[in-house]
Amino acid sequence: MSHPGKYIPILGHTVHPRTYGPIPGHAAHLRTHVPSRDTTPFQDTYPCPRTHIPSPGHTSHPRTRGPVPGHAAHLETHFPLWKTRPHPRTHPTPGLPAQAAAAGRALGAVRGRAGAGGAPGRCPRPGRAVRCRRRRSGQRRQRHGVPPAPARHFDTSTTEPISFSLSGLEELLSWQPDSNDDFNVSAVPLAERQPPLGSQRPRTLVCHDMRGGYLEDRFIQGSATRNPYVFYHWRYIDVFIYFSHHTVTIPPVCWTNAAHRNGVTVLGTFITEWTDGEKLCESFLAGGEEAYHAVSEQLARIAQHYRFDGWLVNIENMLSAAAARNLPAFLRHLTVQVHSAMPGGLVIWYDSVLQNGTLRWQNELNEENRVFFDACDGLFTNYNWKEEHLERTCGLAGPRRTDVYVGIDVFARGDVVGGGFDTDKSLRLIRQHGLSAAIFAPGWVYEHLGEENFLHNENKFWGSLSEYLPTHSICTLPLTTSFSLGMGTSRFLAGMEEAGPWYDLSAQEIQPLYPEHKGRLSTSCCLQDAWCGGSSLRLQGSIPAGEERVAIRLFSLQMLAPPKLFLTMVYKLEGPHPDELMVALELTTWDSRTCHEGNITSLPEPNSRHHPRFLPAPPPHLAELLAACDRSSHGWTRRCYELDLQDCSLRDLSLLLSCHQPSLQETPFTCLLGEIRVLDAASVVASPPQVQSLTASQLWWQEGPEAKQLSLSLTLRWAFPPNRASCFRILSQGARCHEGQTPLQLLGLAHACLYRVVGLVVPQPAAGQSCRLELLVEPVLRDELPVDPDHWGRLVLVYSEPASGTSRDGH
Repeated sequence: MSHPGKYIPILGHTVHPRTYGPIPGHAAHLRTHVPSRDTTPFQDTYPCPRTHIPSPGHTSHPRTRGPVPGHAAHLETHFPLWKTRPHPRTHPTPGLPAQAAAAGRALGAVRGRAGAGGAPGRCPRPGRAVRCRRRRSGQRRQRHGVPPAPARHFDTSTTEPISFSLSGLEELLSWQPDSNDDFNVSAVPLAERQPPLGSQRPRTLVCHDMRGGYLEDRFIQGSATRNPYVFYHWRYIDVFIYFSHHTVTIPPVCWTNAAHRNGVTVLGTFITEWTDGEKLCESFLAGGEEAYHAVSEQLARIAQHYRFDGWLVNIENMLSAAAARNLPAFLRHLTVQVHSAMPGGLVIWYDSVLQNGTLRWQNELNEENRVFFDACDGLFTNYNWKEEHLERTCGLAGPRRTDVYVGIDVFARGDVVGGGFDTDKSLRLIRQHGLSAAIFAPGWVYEHLGEENFLHNENKFWGSLSEYLPTHSICTLPLTTSFSLGMGTSRFLAGMEEAGPWYDLSAQEIQPLYPEHKGRLSTSCCLQDAWCGGSSLRLQGSIPAGEERVAIRLFSLQMLAPPKLFLTMVYKLEGPHPDELMVALELTTWDSRTCHEGNITSLPEPNSRHHPRFLPAPPPHLAELLAACDRSSHGWTRRCYELDLQDCSLRDLSLLLSCHQPSLQETPFTCLLGEIRVLDAASVVASPPQVQSLTASQLWWQEGPEAKQLSLSLTLRWAFPPNRASCFRILSQGARCHEGQTPLQLLGLAHACLYRVVGLVVPQPAAGQSCRLELLVEPVLRDELPVDPDHWGRLVLVYSEPASGTSRDGH
């Protein structure tokens, strides 16, 4: 069944989900402007036939292996575009023979205990002479078959890439990576932060559980969802768990990208429960160590491959005596494997079964569950605790008390201290005992209070907890953000509204502290107006009577300052008298006996404040970057600054709002912040890299949506130096069958070096006519330096109807 809201209106055209099936007989050839590297065509890990790459001289259905009779098309390139690799179902991943063999033996053991056989409702494995088809309503769907994509990795209606879970031990042990997994691999490394996660400061964990999981967040390239759930108070938390009741919950890549960008560790969930859970645990825990080693090694491989940071282990079913004896060893081995695969990774145990295999929640750390705490990185307690549970936990945990995450159910189910807007009561007690906290299902704000005022209620909820939530600091440059939440009622570019609604958490940018001072300041997200993305940061408050200015702390920093900084800011003042106010940036530094600004040699005051110099005319080598300084566009004003520092450590970045002259009355203000950048001047002069090896594969043609139109879906892949781009803009020059130019259209954003173009409407060529489609990949660098179009990736697809007189056998 199709899911509401997943058909994304691509900017410049419309996706029509009503049309299905490949169009036979359209010749196509590709031209690229950069040398090609070997790349993998469609490799199907879901048991359906693979896409066939046509040889010169004939064409084929994208969903079948053989040529389509009667269509004499060919695929031409200036160099090889595809080189087939061994199929992952039949060839183990190179370099991992031992793990694959162990997993295979363990899988055989599981089948021996729990019963084997193919999963119900699946198609035969590749190589059998049976066409794989998923039954869907509608004659056209049945006539044309399924899209050329495996159902685990791609939506079967549109071929959009999707995130997924694994169900059961057989799926876990048979998992192996392939090229279709690339969409699910996080391209955002975990940002450095201070203090580090391993410090002895009490930590805050958020466990996200919403309606079974894998909702709109499963669409990797986003969706057209209106009013989705988003989380953005990243500065206040340390660990994020994506929870569902699937056996192996792999966090959707959009969550990993957003959390990593903000310095937050991400864990998946390994869960067993009920009678099926008992059988599953018996199959891999009750035997020898080979079986549970295979499971732990496979879990570590999955986390390493998809680039999240570890696991929550939740065994919520009874265990036999044999399985209970092996459980601590399994947990220890999993922890060792995760630490080896991902330095800094975590394995956390949920308070459930006891060391004798009995399922009984303890709501504390005690001698009944301590063996599991000792075997991993932390304990997530159940929620029905009282203060005496915290006291006993502290006594037993000793120096590891911050490794105990005391559970808080925001839905307040059972006998709890506080939930909902009383969650602060629970959190206050936890912090009084120096323990960490695990906030379960904060999506209560969205699910219980509704979508309409979600952002307001979300700020209210986290604002009520902020007193008990230590923040972490940014410790690397560049710091660039437009404050986008990764969603919006519209999408904005340079202050202009382009399209909407949209939802893509991978596009969420670095988030600020969201400071609140009752009666004097409120910080919120503004969806109605933005500079770039889907939202801006709205700051509302007043300058007290008799005072000249207020400083609003946006980011906590902890890093050595480079000798020269460039800073840019885009803002908009609202209200009846915006001309009475001035807006500027302020940097504070940590107390240092050597820190000074510019040529000043006298020692500064502790935590001295620095006000960057206004830069109306940028240096020649930065003219392109700072060309828009001191200009207005669509009501937005852009300012550029520079600051010279010597031997300083940055502490805070604040926004200053000031009056031209102090007033005897309060001066109200409303300021929208559209963008802030803090750049190391030495890094912005580097030559930008070039997009390399742009190729296309997995083409799927569809009829319509209108007469003389086709709809094309394909996968683009390219190469680009890691960690240099914040994203890539995927553009189309438009398809044309005659001479002339068409305007550039934005198709979407990619957050890794691949993108699935879905439902691109192009003209259908007449008989004997060729049409040309040009696709471009524009890198958006982390420091927002503009990239010359000569450094973009560029690919030309030429397609045509078969020549007249072609015989039915394709010759």
